[in-house]
Amino acid sequence: MDLETLPGATLHPATPDDAAELMVLQRCCWVQEALLNNTLEHPALTEDLAEVRKSIENWQSWVVRQGHRLVGAVRARTVDSYSWEIGRLMVAPDLAGRGLGRFLLEHAERHAPPETKQYVLFTGASSERNIALYERAGYRRTPMPFEATGLLRLAIYLVKPA
Repeated sequence: MDLETLPGATLHPATPDDAAELMVLQRCCWVQEALLNNTLEHPALTEDLAEVRKSIENWQSWVVRQGHRLVGAVRARTVDSYSWEIGRLMVAPDLAGRGLGRFLLEHAERHAPPETKQYVLFTGASSERNIALYERAGYRRTPMPFEATGLLRLAIYLVKPA
């Protein structure tokens, strides 16, 4: 998929000016995930505007706009000397299933540093649609590399070789 299949869509690096809309999109997307995974205790649902702005500073983040509407986003960062973590991959619910999530995932992967050995991400253990997307993209379920506590007990950890 490319953005040409979504009329009027453009991809841009996220800026602090996007934070309020990112927070709204997060909540729209993660409420569905929270219900599937039987918990509302997820940072995407509880972050305040200052935390969303800070994440834009600490992660490489991109947004997709269709006209003026923010319809998708993803963020990524280096977590150790060889892993590229991809997070907050989200698509407006009314546009789900059109390939925008896959496009954003591939975009984030392309921006990994050259020394990256693996891509990593988390998703809800009951988020079958997300898991299917990631597995089609080459990710495999992997044991957590640390003691899983709290929310992470409800998540699965997926890894894909770079």
